[in-house]
Amino acid sequence: MKMIKTTVIFIVLLVCHQVLADDANKDVEVTALSIGERVVLQSEVLNENRVINVYLPQGYSKALAKDYPVIYLLDGSIEEDFIHIAGLVQFGSFSWVEMLPESIVVGISNVDRRRDFTFPTGNERDKKDFPTTGHSQSFIRFIETELQPYIDAKYRTTSTKTLIGQSLGGLLATEILFKKPDLFDNYIITSPSLWWDDESLLKYTPALYTSKKYVFIAVGKEGEEIERTARELYDKLKVLENENTHLYFEYLKKQDHGDALHLAVYSAFEKIFMQ
Repeated sequence: MKMIKTTVIFIVLLVCHQVLADDANKDVEVTALSIGERVVLQSEVLNENRVINVYLPQGYSKALAKDYPVIYLLDGSIEEDFIHIAGLVQFGSFSWVEMLPESIVVGISNVDRRRDFTFPTGNERDKKDFPTTGHSQSFIRFIETELQPYIDAKYRTTSTKTLIGQSLGGLLATEILFKKPDLFDNYIITSPSLWWDDESLLKYTPALYTSKKYVFIAVGKEGEEIERTARELYDKLKVLENENTHLYFEYLKKQDHGDALHLAVYSAFEKIFMQ
């Protein structure tokens, strides 16, 4: 009998709760919140579909004759850095901040970043830890021949392109800067994994370019190897610096490998765009 009474009381409370909930929500309108577009791009170069997340400035409208610079973000999925960087871009382009112009952000979601962000290595430990490694050349070709042309065709863009890469993404950004520098105008390289292949990229002679480049390098308190190689990258570029190069370096002593990116990107936006 006691069990029956308890069950009845529970049912009554449950019904009352549902009635109250329905009453509280009857005048509430719920709609989806969107900050951009999700594009599935079929890549012939990579022989797979790639998800691209696109943030569009608040004022973006096909009815307005205005073009926007594009910021390309490696590790750009929703679960990675896309939302955070899009937020920095939105904040930085507010009229009362004016740190950078309103910009489109293109976040490239990962399928296998160890495969896409690394070039072939002769280091056996690298091969063991990264068994799918060594296909950055194909990924760079995907960016050059498929992704950038698609973005420029679909959206109203200017010719100004910025690349953001952190960790292995920083390694790839450095490789692009060295081998295909004119793919981007601005390079934001944070905590680059230049230890890859026994630091061979630091021995590479970068390709020459004649257009203006802004290169921002940052590293946190991340251990001797990453800190040293980031500084060596800066020193290497400093020797090669000419009137077309604007080079910056920051050591973020209060940040580590996990949280250096956002402060680095904020500082890079200030230095690159507030000229």
